[in-house]
Amino acid sequence: MECMNILLIGGSGFLSGTLARTAVAAGHQVTVVSRGQKNLPEGVSSLITDRHDSSGFQSTIENATRAPWDLVVDCIGYEVADAQQDIAVFRDRAKHLVFISTDFVYDPARRIFPQDEENAHYLEDDGYGAKKRRCELEFANSDCGDMAWTVLRPGHIYGPGSRLGCLPVHGRDAQLIERLRNGETLKLVGGGYFLQQPIFAPDLAKLILSCGENATAHRQIYNSAGPEIIESHHYYRIIAEVLGVELKIEELPVAEYLPAHPEHRSFLCHRIYNLEKLKAAGLAVPSTSLAEGLRQHVASVLGE
Repeated sequence: MECMNILLIGGSGFLSGTLARTAVAAGHQVTVVSRGQKNLPEGVSSLITDRHDSSGFQSTIENATRAPWDLVVDCIGYEVADAQQDIAVFRDRAKHLVFISTDFVYDPARRIFPQDEENAHYLEDDGYGAKKRRCELEFANSDCGDMAWTVLRPGHIYGPGSRLGCLPVHGRDAQLIERLRNGETLKLVGGGYFLQQPIFAPDLAKLILSCGENATAHRQIYNSAGPEIIESHHYYRIIAEVLGVELKIEELPVAEYLPAHPEHRSFLCHRIYNLEKLKAAGLAVPSTSLAEGLRQHVASVLGE
């Protein structure tokens, strides 16, 4: 892999931090855009600005000494204005831009199994998934000049640097390990029987980097999921096994939970995806097993 000059928007977050460390370890030159409020990974340069200050953001990018970039990755955008900003600011300053979307773009009531990128129905409300879809459409329908672009749609992302938990009520639960060690019964909507394909953050980072060298990925959207289809309760069972404790589950009926929490409907469906398009493009297909990824994730939370 040739050395790339990379810019990350939001380089101090979970995914962006993982991506920064992965890129540095691979020998790439990495600059991150952040507000300067968090520590950044070692080996990166920084541009301090707030993307919501449009004029300040543009000025900072225009005056950056490392521009133009081989690869720009927007890890945090979800408003249409964010996608518009990406296009306006980087169309003449980047060879390739990767926008991180989400599998929440798909309408949970109208999915096919496995869901591919083409035969899809999308959310059209004002929620997170619908906003990400509108960002995707900005790239598809705008003049991006000579800048290539790729959209990735990850499902649940896990790994060191984030909290454990993939399903309401125990999604990103800061006390999950403590609860399990104390013998607490976990309350999982639908008993945790929804199917999904969690993706290990370092695998997603490698996938993102592989887009920057691949002309086939230009103007393409890819489902980005892990190698295993599992019932959600299995995710928690692996964590319990790593800890050496018993897993106890109480089912929260979907019919009772969903009316009170409609914002969680994209969690409460099967989230399984066709990855053939990703494989055919020759991109870095995620390969870390859930057992190994969660073992590393639990170890990181425990400080091991």
